[in-house]
Amino acid sequence: MTHRVLVAYASKHGSTAEIARRIGSVLSSAGLATDVRSLDNDVFALSDYTAVILGSAVYAGQWQKSAADFLQAQQHALTNRPTWLFSSGPTGEGDPVELLRGWRFPSALLPVADVIRPREIVVFSGEIDPSRLNFAEKLIVRGVKAATGDFRDWESITQWAESVATVLQPQHAP
Repeated sequence: MTHRVLVAYASKHGSTAEIARRIGSVLSSAGLATDVRSLDNDVFALSDYTAVILGSAVYAGQWQKSAADFLQAQQHALTNRPTWLFSSGPTGEGDPVELLRGWRFPSALLPVADVIRPREIVVFSGEIDPSRLNFAEKLIVRGVKAATGDFRDWESITQWAESVATVLQPQHAP
């Protein structure tokens, strides 16, 4: 079976979109038919895809509304195809899960994830570019003393996407 993969994402300031595009590029380079789509702007039919990678930027421990809504609305369809979930957001040096004190996924969405049974849930470090933030966001970043800069580990993201591609190759596909 040849997979057609959807990499869908919700990104507030573009950092998660860039991660999704890298994942899509890796999958395409591995010979998989791959579409990268924004959950905020793009229209697509999930029935067109045999595998899904869904990601969201994380703020205050929550996924973006469009990603959370998609996950909940499509939970039945996602149980019937290989699905991976990723979050991006923590900034600073070190392991992103450690930076989030063990957080891996929004607790409000865990019951949905339990139904879907994703192949994997991962967290990638993110980016805070102060020039992209509005005044209120700048105050929050200052208030919580969040590290600013780009902390995305592109090698780790690429390796993860390669591992997904290996699973989806015709000789390994379920």
